[in-house]
Amino acid sequence: MRTKKGVVTSTKMDKTIVVSVHTYKSDSKYKKRFRITKKFYAHDENNSCTEWEHVTIKETRPTSKLKRWELV
Repeated sequence: MRTKKGVVTSTKMDKTIVVSVHTYKSDSKYKKRFRITKKFYAHDENNSCTEWEHVTIKETRPTSKLKRWELV
């Protein structure tokens, strides 16, 4: 299973959190590194997370249209 570490950016939905994950990519021509931010929807069964908390999510089977991750 793949895991990712990120920061919770939204907890407004029921049993769902939005996690922002930052990664770095390198430009092929100029070799400059830049940061990419991607948002993942994750399942939070107990609504235990708060905003700006650092969490780990793992890949799981799809639970809804957008949710493919769950809170570890």
